[in-house]
Amino acid sequence: MKLLGGAWTPNIVWRLSGDPRRFSELRDDIPRISAKVLSARLRALEETGVVTRSVISTSPPSVEYALTELGRELVPVIQAILNVGTKLAHRRAAATR
Repeated sequence: MKLLGGAWTPNIVWRLSGDPRRFSELRDDIPRISAKVLSARLRALEETGVVTRSVISTSPPSVEYALTELGRELVPVIQAILNVGTKLAHRRAAATR
C-alpha cells in the first residue's frame, strides 16, 4: 500500500467502495483522520488513478469522490484482509477462554 500512500489508504478505499462520498462524509466515516491527511490521501489517490473527484454545481458547490475501475480492483483485496483479521480475532478470543 505504500505505493498508494500509507496507512489510511485502505480505509479511504473501503469507504468509497459503495456510493460516491463527499469530503465531510469521509471525515465522519474515518473520525481519527485529520482533514489535512485525508485531503493529501485523496489527492494522491486521484493522481494514481484510483479515485475520481467530481465537482457538483450546487450552491455552495460540493465535491464527490468515487473509486475508478482500477480503484474497485482493490476492494476484494481489502475484503480478504478483513476476513483474515476476523478469523485471527476469533482464534485469539477462543484461545483466551
